[in-house]
Amino acid sequence: MTTTNASGSSSSCRTSELPGTAALLVDDSGRYLLHLRDANKPIWRPGHWSLLGGHTEPGESCDEAIARELLEETGLTIPGLTPFITLDTLDADGAFTARVLVYLGTLNQPAHEIPLHEGIQLRWTHVDETAEMTMDPGTAAVIHEHRRRPNPRLDAVGSPPTMRVREESDHRGHSIVGAHLVLVRDGAVLLGKRRPDSACAPSTWHLPAGHRQQGESALTCTVREAAEETGLTIAEADLTLVHTLDILDPGSTIPRLQLFFTASRWHGEPRVLEPDGWTEWRWWPLDALPEPLVDHTLTVLTAIGQGTPYTLMGWPS
Repeated sequence: MTTTNASGSSSSCRTSELPGTAALLVDDSGRYLLHLRDANKPIWRPGHWSLLGGHTEPGESCDEAIARELLEETGLTIPGLTPFITLDTLDADGAFTARVLVYLGTLNQPAHEIPLHEGIQLRWTHVDETAEMTMDPGTAAVIHEHRRRPNPRLDAVGSPPTMRVREESDHRGHSIVGAHLVLVRDGAVLLGKRRPDSACAPSTWHLPAGHRQQGESALTCTVREAAEETGLTIAEADLTLVHTLDILDPGSTIPRLQLFFTASRWHGEPRVLEPDGWTEWRWWPLDALPEPLVDHTLTVLTAIGQGTPYTLMGWPS
């Protein structure tokens, strides 16, 4: 991905162009509110961290569109939103593919207090953390531009400069890689309960898990997610792969490869460190698992108990 800047380009939101809109929301400590998009749907940038926002509808101004999108996605009303930059996306051959008008705003509210109606998670993020996350390239470019020039620069007609982001050429198929932790102690497995308002498996029991980030091995992902979600400390050398789940969710064109690791030892006791996603952690006997349980979690725990190393789910027979 490469970016180029060109100041002075008109980014007025004309109805005939119907550009998208996005909100670059910053808190007083300089963190950015990022939105983790659904990973198992045929949508733009599945499984990527991005900005809140969406399409402009016919007859709607960009100001109206971003206000509506924020309200629909989070229930938020942000006063004082100001156009910050116009983001143009080009394909690998340099052809224009999309335009988004990015607004800048200030918000100081814990992420877990914001009701999320679309996507997986909201998170306040420092810029140095984005290098370890699966970021939408345009979002990453906008954040770094804001760090370089934090104040809006509007021309005489109120339009911000334009930034162009060019996609890298990649003709290979993609799969989303997830890592799950199967901790068993005295015949009981560690499961967490998702928040009732979670966009991902609400009020359902699940294993500690997460998606592999850019430049990260599945082992590293497992260790990181365990520490972030439960506070447990695990060494990569103590992890063993016990199952592989090859899954294609209904309606999705993007397969997911889910890797399940067990640990021979760990340090600490599980705690809720991500209250925006989980409400509790508990050890459940393997012969008395709770309900409701994520479907593929039950499938995999059963397969592990039977010594089965690989499971297919959702693929056409």
